[in-house]
This record gives sequence, structure tokens and C-alpha cells, in this order.
Amino acid sequence: MAQRSPAEIRSSMEANRAQLAVSMENLHGELTRLTDWRAHVARHRRELLIGAAVVGLALGVRSRRRRRRR
Repeated sequence: MAQRSPAEIRSSMEANRAQLAVSMENLHGELTRLTDWRAHVARHRRELLIGAAVVGLALGVRSRRRRRRR
């Protein structure tokens, strides 16, 4: 491997720092998007309502069966 001058090393380090800063900004934006539960609810409102209805029905049936046993 060829020896690099101190100026080349500094230049490479600065380029790496700049690239890291861009990567961190992109990561932050993606993390914010993925953890935005309000957006997930808005996008999947119908599925969530159906799921809540199914769970409610299942709990109601289970509760009714327990009352009949007593």
C-alpha cells in the first residue's frame, strides 16, 4: 500500500466525517418515520378497526361462556 501524505489523510478523514454526517441524518429521518405510530394508525385504520372488533368479539364470547359455567 502506498504511503499517504498527512494532507491526504486529513482530506480522507474530512470526507469520511461528511459522509458520516449525511448517513446519520438519513438514519434519523428513517427512524423517525418508522416510529411514527400515528402515521401507522392512519395508514392502517381499517385493519386496526377490524382487529379491535375481532378481539372484542372474542372477549365477549369468552366472558359469556364463563358466566354460563357459574
